[in-house]
Amino acid sequence: MLALIGVLVLTSIITLWVDSRKTSYLNIDKNELTSNDSYLITNVNVIPMNQDTVLINKMVYIKEGIIEKIADTIEVDEILIFDAKNKYITPGLIDMHVHIWDRYELGLYLSNGVTAVRNLWGMPMHLRIKEDVTNNNIFSPTFFTTGPKLTGTEFIGDDNLNLTSPSDAKEKVISYKDRGYDLIKTYYGLDKEIFDAVIEQSETSNIDIVAHPSQKVPFQYHLKSQIKSIEHAEEIVLQPLKFDLDTTKLQSIINSISLSRHISYSPTITVFNNIYQMMIDDSILDSESLEYMNPLIKKVDSKKQFDRWFNAKKTDSTVVSRIKNQHDFHITIVQKLHKAGVNIICGTDGGIGITLPGFSIHQELKFYKEAGLSNYEVLKTATVNASKTHAIMNSIGTIEEGKVANLLIVDNNPLITLSTLEDPLSVFIKGRKLDREILNSFNQKARNRKNLVASALRYLENLVIEK
Repeated sequence: MLALIGVLVLTSIITLWVDSRKTSYLNIDKNELTSNDSYLITNVNVIPMNQDTVLINKMVYIKEGIIEKIADTIEVDEILIFDAKNKYITPGLIDMHVHIWDRYELGLYLSNGVTAVRNLWGMPMHLRIKEDVTNNNIFSPTFFTTGPKLTGTEFIGDDNLNLTSPSDAKEKVISYKDRGYDLIKTYYGLDKEIFDAVIEQSETSNIDIVAHPSQKVPFQYHLKSQIKSIEHAEEIVLQPLKFDLDTTKLQSIINSISLSRHISYSPTITVFNNIYQMMIDDSILDSESLEYMNPLIKKVDSKKQFDRWFNAKKTDSTVVSRIKNQHDFHITIVQKLHKAGVNIICGTDGGIGITLPGFSIHQELKFYKEAGLSNYEVLKTATVNASKTHAIMNSIGTIEEGKVANLLIVDNNPLITLSTLEDPLSVFIKGRKLDREILNSFNQKARNRKNLVASALRYLENLVIEK
C-alpha cells in the first residue's frame, strides 16, 4: 500500500511539473526584449479615462513599469522607442470577477486586453500565481485574489468553506490575510452571527470583503462599510425581489445601494446570459470557442450546467422565455444602477460554465452598452471604476503619471468604436510590451492544452489544504 501511495505521489508530482513546463512560454526571460519595462511611446492618442477626452499626438514615457510622464515632447536618453503611428492608447481592462483554473488562462486574459483580474475563488495555486506575478517572473494580468468562499454550515459542497461558528469565521479571516490572500469572499448560507464575525474581523485585519449575497440575512446587510462590492445582478432578482420582475420594487433596492457610496456593483450579466445560450443551442459544448475552457471545467462544470438547463427546458416549455426575460431585466438593473450613480464594475464570472476566460469581457461590455451607457461610461466599468473599488487597486485603471503601465494600443478610438478593444495591437503589462503575434500564440497554447489531470490534482490540493 505504501508503495502504491508513493507511486501515486510521484506520478502527481511529475504530472504537475510537466504542466508547469508547458506554460513556461509565460515566463519572463530577462535576456529577451519583452522583459524590458521602460519605453518612450511616440505619436499616440491617449485616452486617460480620468476624464472623457482624447489627448491627441502625445508621448508617454514608461520608466521601470510606471508611467513617468505624458507630454507633447519628451527627451529621454538610451530608451527604447515605440512609434504608435497615431494609434490609440487606453488603460488595460480589468475583469473584477473571474475564476482562474490554470496559467494558460493568464495568457487568454492578456490576449483580450485584460491586464488585471480579481479572482473570486481562492485556492493555494492562486497564491503561487500571485507570488510569481509580484516577483515579475511571469507575464500575467496584475493578480488579486480572495481566499476560499466562506459559506454557512448547511451550504455543503467541496467548493465551499463551511463556517461553523463566529470564532471559526474570525480564524479563517486572520489565516487568509496572513497567508497572502488579498480579499475575503462571502457566499451563500452565512447567518447574521457568523456574518457579523467575518465583517468584524475583516475590519480589524484591514481586508476588504467581496459579497455574493447570503440568503440568510436581508439584502441590505451587504451594504456594510467593510463590503466593497456586491456580485451578480441575478442575486437582486433571486433574493430581495424573489423573482418578481417588478421595476417599482427594484427601484427601492437600487436606492438603498446608491446611498452606500463605498459599494461597487458587479452585474456579471454574461454568465447568466450564457444559460440562455445553452438553452437555444444544443451543440454549444462542441463549439470551437469552448476549446478555450479548462479541460476539467469543460468536462465537469460546463457539462453539468448544460445538462441541467437542457433537462429543464424538456420538462418546462416556458423556462427558455423566463430565462430570457430575466436576462432582459438584468439589463434594466444596470440601467437603474447607472442612473442612480452606483459604481458599476465589469465582471464576467469567466472560467465557469461556458463563460470564456478573457473573451467574455467584450460581451459584458456590450451588455452595458445595451443598457444605455455611453462608450466612455462602458469603458469606465473595466478601468477607473474597477480601480476605485479597493485601495490595493488604486495604482491601475487610468493613464496618469505615477500609475502602473498596464496599457493597450488599439487601432481605433474606443470612445467611438468599442469593438477595437477586442483585438489590441499591443499590450503593456507593467511596462513590458507584448505584440499581437505573441498574444495570438497565448491563445493557441491555451486552446491546445491537455491538462485535465493536472487541473484535478491542483483542485485536490485545495480540498486537502483548505477543508
